[in-house]
Amino acid sequence: MSQTSIRQDRVSEDDDLTRLLLEHAPAAIAVLDTDMRYLRVSRRWLTDYNLSESSIEGKSHYELFPEIGEDWRAVHGRALHGETVSSDIERFDRADGATDWVRWEVMPWRRPGGEIGGIVLFTEVLTGLVRSQTRAAALNRELNLLIDSAERHALCFLDRRGRVIIWNAGAQRLYGWSEVEALGREHSFLFLPSDRMTGLPATQLRTALEEGSCHSRSARLRKDGTQFLADATVNAVRDAAGNAIGFGSVVHDMTPDWERMQAAEARVAQLRSILDTVPDAMVTADEKGDVLSFSPAAQQMFGYTADEVLGRSISMLMSPDDALKHNRGIERYGADPARGPLTGPREVQGRRKTGEVFSLRLFVGEATAGGSKILTGFMRDLTAAERVEAERRTLQTQLLRISRITTAGTMATTLAHELNQPLNAIANYLQAAATLVGEERADACALVGEALEEAGREALRAGAIVHGLREFVRREELDRTIEDPHDVTAQAMILGAVDCKVKGISCTSSVPRTMPRILVDRVQIQQALMNLIRNAIDVLGRGGVIDVGARVDRDMVQFTVTDNGPGISAEAAARLFKPFLSDKAEGMGLGLSICRSVVEAHGGRIWYETEEGKGSCFHFTVPSADA
Repeated sequence: MSQTSIRQDRVSEDDDLTRLLLEHAPAAIAVLDTDMRYLRVSRRWLTDYNLSESSIEGKSHYELFPEIGEDWRAVHGRALHGETVSSDIERFDRADGATDWVRWEVMPWRRPGGEIGGIVLFTEVLTGLVRSQTRAAALNRELNLLIDSAERHALCFLDRRGRVIIWNAGAQRLYGWSEVEALGREHSFLFLPSDRMTGLPATQLRTALEEGSCHSRSARLRKDGTQFLADATVNAVRDAAGNAIGFGSVVHDMTPDWERMQAAEARVAQLRSILDTVPDAMVTADEKGDVLSFSPAAQQMFGYTADEVLGRSISMLMSPDDALKHNRGIERYGADPARGPLTGPREVQGRRKTGEVFSLRLFVGEATAGGSKILTGFMRDLTAAERVEAERRTLQTQLLRISRITTAGTMATTLAHELNQPLNAIANYLQAAATLVGEERADACALVGEALEEAGREALRAGAIVHGLREFVRREELDRTIEDPHDVTAQAMILGAVDCKVKGISCTSSVPRTMPRILVDRVQIQQALMNLIRNAIDVLGRGGVIDVGARVDRDMVQFTVTDNGPGISAEAAARLFKPFLSDKAEGMGLGLSICRSVVEAHGGRIWYETEEGKGSCFHFTVPSADA
């Protein structure tokens, strides 16, 4: 057989193959000459555009579609000048008034000499894609069989033995093999060696023959040895008699999509981990107030499981009054979303699954996702904080009561000390008077002497009573316990420095946690510290600084309260620890006197250091528990 005959047979075989591919191609294909007259079309072209083979013979594309505008004519002109033009989706208004959404590509075809012989139109009607998201994936796969210029898509046709007979530009870009290098090779060269050893390429072709199509995802090999994740579809191509004549294969590079999906999953997992461990309860809701998510902390706080709350109104987590306010707020928000929700922190009443109503602090944020508003609420249970506050108030009340008792004791001690000497003098004078009167007229003065003697006895009795009161106060037993200096100081600062924030004063503690424990009456020592702190507050202005420290002093622990105030003048220092002498307009002059009584009752001492204009330091000692 001559070479000419072989070439003619090959041309005839290729022509038959082209006709069969056009016959069975799952998309509309039209081949036109330079005058835009039809040469060949696929069966899908006739079906999609309601044409018959007889109606297109010798006809111009513009005759069949007179509604085509200048923009389409310009696209055809660009293709006739060698350019490939495409669109992922575009609206196409037909002459009968119908509207279709079409994905298309226009490219030139060339004669053996290289000159342009016309153009090829690839179109796919995607109206169903626009109308149905489910159908979109299937239509996209079908379209990718035809558009070889789509990035990350490769189109090739195989003969019955799986050898490459058509290799498009998309395949060349994706795999790196040129058309010359790929044509005639078994398509298994595109698979990993391990997949070739297991027979995966042949298995996919066999499945396509038996079932019409085979879809798979697996790693594929590029020319440079790198790999990518391929989403591959192999379809069996059959002739009019139903005989298999080859296979069509479309491969989509899923690597970027896979990497994005993996990154998105990692971000979601990270966010979920954060939300699952955040100590505050978190609830998200839509614009209507229906719960979208319910964190583990929220489940623990309210007692509901996520399944019991999701999709229900968030008002189920509120007290009846707050639920009513919430529903009204949602109505206002729905009527005017621009106003936004109330986002500032506020205290509201929550309701647990058991029906218990409790206080919580709520923070609300707003975000937009997919065109919808999402409200996020962070909630903090205030039950423990309220309990601590109640304990603080109780302790403060107790301290104030002890302060009043101590003040009364100090007043009694002072009165006893001040009145004892006058009463003794009265007794002495009365006794002397009784003696003098008794030396004169015995009959008249006897009664006076008896009366004066009684007065003397009553005066002595009064002195004894006052003396007894003083002794009672002095003999009062201390309720000593072993305490941590750091904890004692911290509690005293909470109680004594209530006004610091209002006055702009800084009150800090530098008492180390390593200090040895002390053996004291906790309430009385806290009272002493509180008096010293409040005295410092009274002399400081905005920007003042108070520090409470402690150190070991042999078998004692020394507390120090330091301020940066004006210091103590010499005049004030002379009466500093004397009761009832105060520089304060409303002071009783008993604070430091009480401190000295408390410290001395513990066996310690109290003193001060000052420098006028630079502040003061008050020190006192109490016994160490170790000593």
